[in-house]
Amino acid sequence: MATDLTSLLKDLAEFGKRNDAVTTERSKKMLNITPETGEFLELIVKAVRARCILEIGTSNGYSTIWLLKGARATGGHITTLEMQSHKIVMATENFRRAGVADLVDLRHTEAGIFLLSESQLFDLIFLDSERNQYVGWWPRLSALMAPGGLLIVDNATSHPAEMADFIALVRESKAFITSLVPIGNGELLAYREP
Repeated sequence: MATDLTSLLKDLAEFGKRNDAVTTERSKKMLNITPETGEFLELIVKAVRARCILEIGTSNGYSTIWLLKGARATGGHITTLEMQSHKIVMATENFRRAGVADLVDLRHTEAGIFLLSESQLFDLIFLDSERNQYVGWWPRLSALMAPGGLLIVDNATSHPAEMADFIALVRESKAFITSLVPIGNGELLAYREP
């Protein structure tokens, strides 16, 4: 990783806050995770020794870099999905600046299409995208989770009305153990039983 990774992450967090404060169009917002959530993601990747990671919702790559801090320690790799072309450009540059471009497979695709065509099982999936799509994605998300794998979903407590149906659906699944973690905007964790 680049030696100035701490300052890069700080710069990206500040850019996201500034950008989102003056932007009204959702597609132009960064909607980054909080720094505390980033630290949590890094810790979780290391703790579960995740090697095959899927991120849905790259934005400018801020959360991806936090995941990659953990993945570098585990020998892991990330596939990350983003729909917005301008965010793909920003993320690509940020991965280069962070020195992690070799660990990232950045896909310019709609998550639903990717999930339908993908067969690779993932040790960890981080979901921070279009919340109104999560219920429809759940059958494929759960099918792509490796036994012993972990799903982490951002905004689980900050957007309770939008997340309620999805959280209920995940909790109904007998294959998963779930917990809400009150960090950042709230993280739903769903562990797939081996």
